[in-house]
Amino acid sequence: VSGRFIRDDVRIGELVAKDFLFAEVVNTTGLRGYETWSFDGIFGLGFRRISHGGAPTFMQRLAKTGQLEQPVFGFYLGKDGSDGELVFGGVSPEHVDGDFAFVSLSFAAFWSVPLESIHVGQRLRLTWTPRVIVDSGTSFLAGPDDEVETIARAIRATKINRRYFIWCDRDIPSLTFTIGGKAYVLEKEDLIVRRVGAACLIGMHGTEGLNPHYRMWILGNVFMRKYYVQFDWGRQRLGFALARHPPENFV
Repeated sequence: VSGRFIRDDVRIGELVAKDFLFAEVVNTTGLRGYETWSFDGIFGLGFRRISHGGAPTFMQRLAKTGQLEQPVFGFYLGKDGSDGELVFGGVSPEHVDGDFAFVSLSFAAFWSVPLESIHVGQRLRLTWTPRVIVDSGTSFLAGPDDEVETIARAIRATKINRRYFIWCDRDIPSLTFTIGGKAYVLEKEDLIVRRVGAACLIGMHGTEGLNPHYRMWILGNVFMRKYYVQFDWGRQRLGFALARHPPENFV
């Protein structure tokens, strides 16, 4: 892609970043499938270290101008098409079930923290990858191809065009990420993202094409629907708590 830097006022609710510098993309030929996307751009909430051209970030501007009660933002992702919520300056208590467990960032670039292990059920433990990134812009769980294949074999998933499917009526073991000494468990119902007849699509794929020497997992929306994530920009840490969803209505 290519484009230019421009300036304009950026407003989200009552928050305003005046004369804010951001990139306008004018050539999207390198973005495969861009014409089918349901959004117009990417609103990055990482740190300045990964900002293109070293441009200041939106959170950096809000914190500098004192517009936030706390230099924090929190994500709640709804289930089954229900609304989600992004809060700047704190979190949304009504969507949080219990206390937050905090983990310091590995470094202030991506929202990356140390990953201790991954368990598949009670039998398989993986410790090959040292870090995990939490990213609301990633729909699935994404990890090194070798680990994803190992997990897929353990849950007896079938790979079709980089996607993994199981029979919906089959039980599979849970997938657990251990971060900061705490276990974050994803059960079968958390991992399934779509049903296709008798088959169910699992929300996991490999990080094909990324540098194999930079091993990492990305915990996207599959993880963030179950766990409310507090992104503490000021203290450079992540907080995890169970998300509280409205009760399901049974007819």
